[in-house]
Amino acid sequence: MWQKYVSEYCKTCDRCQKANKSTGKTLGDMIKMQEPSRPWEIVHMDWVTGLPPEGDRSYNAFLVIVERFSKTPIFLPCHKNDTAMDTALLIWNRVVSWTGIFKNIISHRDSKLTSALFTNLHQSFGTKLSFSTPYHPQTDGLAERMIQTLEDMVRRFCAYGLELKDCDGFTHDWCTLLPALELAYKTSIHASTNQTPAILEKGWNPKLPQDSLRKYLIEIHPTAASFKGMLEKARKHAVRCMRTLLHMLRKNGINHMQLQISKWGT
Repeated sequence: MWQKYVSEYCKTCDRCQKANKSTGKTLGDMIKMQEPSRPWEIVHMDWVTGLPPEGDRSYNAFLVIVERFSKTPIFLPCHKNDTAMDTALLIWNRVVSWTGIFKNIISHRDSKLTSALFTNLHQSFGTKLSFSTPYHPQTDGLAERMIQTLEDMVRRFCAYGLELKDCDGFTHDWCTLLPALELAYKTSIHASTNQTPAILEKGWNPKLPQDSLRKYLIEIHPTAASFKGMLEKARKHAVRCMRTLLHMLRKNGINHMQLQISKWGT
C-alpha cells in the first residue's frame, strides 16, 4: 500500500521530475549530417568494452567501425586501455590499408581520438574529426541508433561463445566468432537501402561458407567437419541475434534500422 503512495508522490513531485533523468523518447527530429557520395568516405567509430579477456592477446574490447554509405561494419578486437598510437595503428593496418583515407570520422569524445597524435595525424591526411559534445551525444541520431544496435547484437552473439564447443571440447571465444557475425550483417538487406552492405560496398555478395561446404565436401575430415559445424552454429546464432534485436526495435517504434534477413536465415 505504501509503495503505491510513494510512487504517486514521486510522479507529482516537482523536484523529482526535474532531477530525474528522462528515459523516454527524445523530442524533435534527428540531427542530419552530410551524406557520403561513395563507400568509406564517412565512418562512425565506437568501442564495446567490458568483455572477458579472449584471444591470443587477451582482448577485452573491440572497436566498431561503420561505413555510412553502405552500412558495412568492421569489428576489431582490441584492449580497453589501448593508447592513441595503438588505435591509430589498428585502424591503419586493418582498415585504411585497403579502404584509403576517410573524409570524415564521427565518434564520441574518446581520449584516444581527441589526443594530439590522432588529431594531428588526421589533419595531415585532410580527414575531419567530428565529435559529439558531452551533453549532446546525439550528434547523428541515425548513427547513434545503428552503433547501439550493432553493440547489442555483438554482445548477444559473443555471449554465445561460452556455449559453442567443437567435437574436441574446445570453446570458441568471442574473438573467433566476430567474423561470422560481420559476414552475416554484410549479407543482410537493409530496409533503408534495399541492398546488402556488401553489394553497396563492392558490387557483389560474397560466397557464403555453407554454400561451398555443402556443394564440394563429400567426405569431410573430422577437423573440417568440426569447423563446418562451428560456422553453421555461429551463422544461425547471428541470424537469431539480428531477429531478436529487430523485434525489440519494432516493438519500441524504431523502424529506421530494420534489416531483412537474406538467405543466411534459410
